Amino acid sequence: MTIATATWLTEGIGNTAAICTTISFVPQLIRVLRRRSADDISLSMFLLFSTGVALWLVYGLRIGAFPVIAANTVTLALALAILLLKLRYSQRNQAK
Repeated sequence: MTIATATWLTEGIGNTAAICTTISFVPQLIRVLRRRSADDISLSMFLLFSTGVALWLVYGLRIGAFPVIAANTVTLALALAILLLKLRYSQRNQAK
């Protein structure tokens, strides 16, 4: 295997992993929006996860790695959307 092939393969694996982990939040976001409930979502998990993704984003920015920056920007946006909906729907349910 040549260096160019190995590099292409490694980049392909990394990009595929980034796409899979990033879009994995889309079904959850759609479910929360359709049900208008996020009761079954752990607030502490999403807070910790969002913090971790934000730190990965900062790391990507510091090393100038576009795939890390792009994947974590989108993942953070999706995770924060779910987190905000969790807080919104929790407040609505407490008011009832």
